[in-house]
Amino acid sequence: MEKSDQAFRENSASNGGTTSFGYKEVKVEEKETLVGEVFKRVAGSYDIMNDVMSGGLHRLWKDRLIEVLRPAPGSLHLDVAGGTGDVAFRVLESMRLQEKSCLNVSGKGSVIVFDINAAMLDEGRKRASARGIAQDSMQWIEGNAERLPFDDNSIDSYTISFGLRNCTHIDVVLRDAYRVLKPGGRFLCMEFSHVHDPFLQQLYDIHSFHIIPAMGQAIAGDRESYQYLVESIRKFPTQEKLSQMMASAGMRNVSYENLVGGVVAIHSGFKL
Repeated sequence: MEKSDQAFRENSASNGGTTSFGYKEVKVEEKETLVGEVFKRVAGSYDIMNDVMSGGLHRLWKDRLIEVLRPAPGSLHLDVAGGTGDVAFRVLESMRLQEKSCLNVSGKGSVIVFDINAAMLDEGRKRASARGIAQDSMQWIEGNAERLPFDDNSIDSYTISFGLRNCTHIDVVLRDAYRVLKPGGRFLCMEFSHVHDPFLQQLYDIHSFHIIPAMGQAIAGDRESYQYLVESIRKFPTQEKLSQMMASAGMRNVSYENLVGGVVAIHSGFKL
């Protein structure tokens, strides 16, 4: 992490800076705690709610992410905001399939699941144990995406799925992602994004602001947390803006792919 990033965060807090927490403006230093409380409350029902809210589509979106990534056999992959392991399990499975067909792989690849929320990681560990995943195949580390505890040029590939919008300083997260990637390494972000078709936007708004919070109340007993999650999507940068931010962080060959008309977007960038 660069000193300038640390100074940026400290100045934001000391100068009374604010940031968005859904549609609310909160002090910069408060957002991390508030987001943590949201995910602590929803951890147990997070995967069930993903199925219900997306009609199961999130599974197809994550499968597409792995198709785009094509994690290299024998590589070290970092899944940030990976909590319950939903993406990480897919990455590891893809690695193992490729390793079976490759004759020149010196060792087995592994995945680091990194998340700021201990409750989400606990859910992921339980799922990994139930799947019989070996401890040397997957690590679970708690920490902040703005301050990754990894060496420069140490990670082969990096994913962050439906987590970047919850970070306080997106630009700092992107710069630290670039720092830890090896030359040639790939960054992929899958996130709810922005719909441009007016008719689809209208349907999306109805689903987001009326149906999802009601589902959160009925299934998880928590309307407020899901109201925040919906609002955080609308405050997230557009596809074009996020592409510009990735380029500013040093990434090259930046591109994005819209899914379901922009409901979700997969952004890609490389460290060259």
